[in-house]
Amino acid sequence: MKKFNINVSDKVLDDLQERLTNTRWPDQVIKAGWDYGTNLTYLQELVEYWLNKYEWRTHEKTLNSLPQFRTKIDGLDIHFVYVRGKGANPYPLILTHGWPSSFAEMYKITEPLADPVKYGADSSDSFDVIVPSIPGFGFSEKPLKRGVLKVDDFWRKLMVDELDYKSFMAHGTDIGARITSALGRFHSDVVSGIHIGSVDLEWPDPLPPASELTNSEKDYLERVTNWGKQEGAYAELQGTYPQTVAYGLNDSPIGLASWIVEKFYLWSDCNGQLEKSFSKDTLLTNIMIYWVTETINSSMRRYYEAYHNNNPNPLKLGDRIETPTAIAMFPGEKELVVPREWAERCYNISSWTEMPSGGHFPALEEPTLLVEDIRSFARKFR
Repeated sequence: MKKFNINVSDKVLDDLQERLTNTRWPDQVIKAGWDYGTNLTYLQELVEYWLNKYEWRTHEKTLNSLPQFRTKIDGLDIHFVYVRGKGANPYPLILTHGWPSSFAEMYKITEPLADPVKYGADSSDSFDVIVPSIPGFGFSEKPLKRGVLKVDDFWRKLMVDELDYKSFMAHGTDIGARITSALGRFHSDVVSGIHIGSVDLEWPDPLPPASELTNSEKDYLERVTNWGKQEGAYAELQGTYPQTVAYGLNDSPIGLASWIVEKFYLWSDCNGQLEKSFSKDTLLTNIMIYWVTETINSSMRRYYEAYHNNNPNPLKLGDRIETPTAIAMFPGEKELVVPREWAERCYNISSWTEMPSGGHFPALEEPTLLVEDIRSFARKFR
């Protein structure tokens, strides 16, 4: 395990400025909103800010205020933040981001979880907070071999073998929710509880017969099907031909920003006002992590490997993840909000919270609500 600091070269930043300056913009239909995709007017506004006001070095320094490390696990360098808790008995907690996000998504909740007294909570609620970058994301190494990586196995090795914890708790959203679910399913000997702040839950396989579904479950399955038709093309593309789209996204910062910002707009609880949920600096820092590490292709390849996995190891109908589970359901997930009875088919739910606001990126949108929900759940088994 070696200390790590982000230090992007001036050459990379100068090249970015040149590319932004020389953008060849597409057209847009008159009075278009976001229904055709990322809105041209907003993206031009964001890029103007990127060129003239955004300061990467400031945000680089902020990110470097978090203790960061890299360590080799199963042949890959894994980047992670490691903040020791301030309290009598900090509990180890691993936080896993999703796509198109990064470890920076957890920045707002890391210190409140590690140092609760500073934020008006009790010292008994402190955590040792570990925030890794998924392989192929950010400052972790890019996998270049075919096949699905069982990131849950990586995280176990990080927490138990590298950091020497006997047990720990896990939280995740999006892809991170699937990784967190796998930790609860396959590593219950060391994982005391899992907390999921996302709609990306496991499903039973095969699906229960329609005669056994509640009306809420039937409505949910219909909503998911409709969502897939309207919103799922990105996943189909990334799951089938990610290399094709990667040429444009890796070469054009505008293309990359458009691909990522669209998801923050559609999946958040912003009600059509993106910057109600995220500042320009927050959006651009996340985009910058993908840009400077050139990891958009490797992040998308995870979809391909999942689509082509011959051993998906699904939850069989009637099976459950028995590790105690907390689920925080945020309304900004809209059509994908899961009814509790559906989730209970796959999880041993000991805590269920219907959040008043927030969406797919709760650590950025509603950090205070998320932190308190994690603290509350952890009190059950500390």
